[in-house]
Amino acid sequence: MFDAAPLAAANKTELYQGLSEQMGGLLHGERDRIANAANFASLVFHSLDGLNWCGFYFFDGTELVVGPFQGKPACVRIALGKGVCGTAAATRQTQVVADVHAFPGHIACDAASRSEIVVPLFDASGGLIGVWDVDSPLPARFDEDDRLGMERLCQLFLASLRETA
Repeated sequence: MFDAAPLAAANKTELYQGLSEQMGGLLHGERDRIANAANFASLVFHSLDGLNWCGFYFFDGTELVVGPFQGKPACVRIALGKGVCGTAAATRQTQVVADVHAFPGHIACDAASRSEIVVPLFDASGGLIGVWDVDSPLPARFDEDDRLGMERLCQLFLASLRETA
């Protein structure tokens, strides 16, 4: 049984370091994408303040399709290049959006969301797997420390899918 310890940190760098350690333990030895995505989303949602949604959208070869998440029901399909998720997938770059209402073509699955961070996910050969999406009801909730921390967490997720049994 995994027991997530409460995270006490002086700053975001320490917070993400502690969360990375917990994530590594949680994902260790499991290679199933859905199982790891579900536990990943749950741990992040319950560990970070100021979130109202976090989860995965997986690429089905044509578009992004919602995967395991925490929060209110979500948009099911997102075209590449559309909204923050589709933009992250199409540009292959993490998107940090301080005000989603100012983002051209933003897709409002939850009207309460004000800021968002989306990390694109790729397999070892560079193929698109999907995106990791995190929303907040707080304006400008995410910054450079969050980008670095979320990208590190996503690397742990991707590594778990490649671990040998």
